[in-house]
Amino acid sequence: MATLYVENVPDEVYESLRKHAQKERRSISAEVIRLLEEKFPTAAELERRREAWRKIEHLQFTRSENAENLPDSVDMIREDRDR
Repeated sequence: MATLYVENVPDEVYESLRKHAQKERRSISAEVIRLLEEKFPTAAELERRREAWRKIEHLQFTRSENAENLPDSVDMIREDRDR
């Protein structure tokens, strides 16, 4: 695993990063790695995101097809209130 050293980080940036890492309950190093991974995803991560998006699109399409078979929510609420 590579090591990255960053010099001349402005004090304001460092303090902001430190506060954010503390809020997220991470070390500064862990927070920097998370931010880098978010901003610069690997090819594997991009493929994972594409696959997740395909699944979401599939679920949206499937849900709309089955919506006709679902009971009316108004009827369900009335039935629940009548109990």
